[in-house]
Amino acid sequence: MALVEINFDGLIGPSHNYAGLSYGNLAATRHAGQASQPRAAALQGLEKMRHNMALGLPQGFLVPLPRPNYTYLAALNARPETDDVLTAIAWSASSMWTANAATVSPAPDTADGRCHITPANLVSMPHRAQEWPDTLRQLAIAFASRPHFALHPPVPPSFGDEGAANHMRMTAAHDQPGIEIFVYGRTGGKFPARQHEQASRAVARGHLLDPERALFVEQNPDAIAAGAFHNDVVAVANEHVLFCHELAFADPKGTYSAIRDMLPEAEIVVVPDNEVSLADAIASYLFNAQLVSLPPGGMALIVPSECHEQPATRAYIDRLAASNGPIRQVIHVDVRQSMANGGGPACLRLRVVADPVTVDPRFLLDEAKADAIEAVIAKHWPEQIEPFDLQFVSLEETVVEARRALLATLGLEQLA
Repeated sequence: MALVEINFDGLIGPSHNYAGLSYGNLAATRHAGQASQPRAAALQGLEKMRHNMALGLPQGFLVPLPRPNYTYLAALNARPETDDVLTAIAWSASSMWTANAATVSPAPDTADGRCHITPANLVSMPHRAQEWPDTLRQLAIAFASRPHFALHPPVPPSFGDEGAANHMRMTAAHDQPGIEIFVYGRTGGKFPARQHEQASRAVARGHLLDPERALFVEQNPDAIAAGAFHNDVVAVANEHVLFCHELAFADPKGTYSAIRDMLPEAEIVVVPDNEVSLADAIASYLFNAQLVSLPPGGMALIVPSECHEQPATRAYIDRLAASNGPIRQVIHVDVRQSMANGGGPACLRLRVVADPVTVDPRFLLDEAKADAIEAVIAKHWPEQIEPFDLQFVSLEETVVEARRALLATLGLEQLA
């Protein structure tokens, strides 16, 4: 099998809006109540995918979940005309951040030689806790080959699991055995710690990982309090490289030592707080980047355009690209609509190491399919949504029809 890393980006749905539902996500709460631009958001996300394909990187996608979520509203006996918060939850387009869709352990790391996938229960936030049943339906289609994939139910809701946003893998090469790093938080701080240690350990056991190759690391409580609601806001790894902020982990020296013991070839690039403060890193999403291996060789860091606009991060990445370190290229992408709701390039993608021929081809992107998706977005996605628009039947009809048109274009009507 030719195992490669495939990034599965979430197509940004037609109900994309700024309701400010994510407590602890500073960007989301700061933009709460503003008008969103679903069409521009979806086109920005699609353009990022096209850019990655142009770099020679395999690209997949997941489709938006059904919104508004009538099942959720009915279960709560909610009245859209009066229950504003519950209505906003039912309209949430947050499934676009597929880094939270699941945790993925590639076949070289597992005892049975299959790629194991566990959808995240996302119980910490009501607007996200509703996602996993529809996410599971989609993953079951995309990764239906049982000889190659093992799909698990989510961790029971007593323990919060936020998926790959709190999980990193390091290895000499994507198709080689690696180590898996699970980052969890502890409760009691300014903001909720969304990843529970026991959820991480349950996923590792279910994925049949070698205990000697699985590392459980506490996130720095100061990072969570500063707005790093997931580990991927302060750290990102790719193959043998870890790129992280100095204040990412509760015990940085112990974490780095354990990584090097498990993977001697590991290179750890630590950004000092006196060069890029924690506040600047979170505001710019420097670490919520895609760190990728380029086909010609070398690694590139794909960062949001906000990193260029912020003086401290711009100065740092200029030095990074000019250094003799493992990251020689920094690429800026425009995902402003996602950023305003608290998700950068890394939030928008789920990394799966697999042979592309084992994946349902309807979920793999090429230029022709990208053109078809772009045409649907341009025709059906709303141009703008104000918070008060969520009560209007006309918008509801537009959003439902937009998703229906996308599914028909992709031959995925079974997800309707």
